[in-house]
Amino acid sequence: MLAEKGKYIFGVVKVGERGQIVIPKEAREVYDIKAGDNLLVLGDKKGMAVVKTEIFQDKIDEMLGED
Repeated sequence: MLAEKGKYIFGVVKVGERGQIVIPKEAREVYDIKAGDNLLVLGDKKGMAVVKTEIFQDKIDEMLGED
């Protein structure tokens, strides 16, 4: 569901017994998330966000000392 241009509401997901969630198909398509992709979970006291690590890959490589 498109909330406003460039902002989305994908619905509600349920956390399973093992702490897993299913990312809705539409969200996977919008953000080009595929099986095997690495995701970074960020958060503060107000909430959390999940982003593909490739967005931060340069900084991650720098922190890990990789070229």
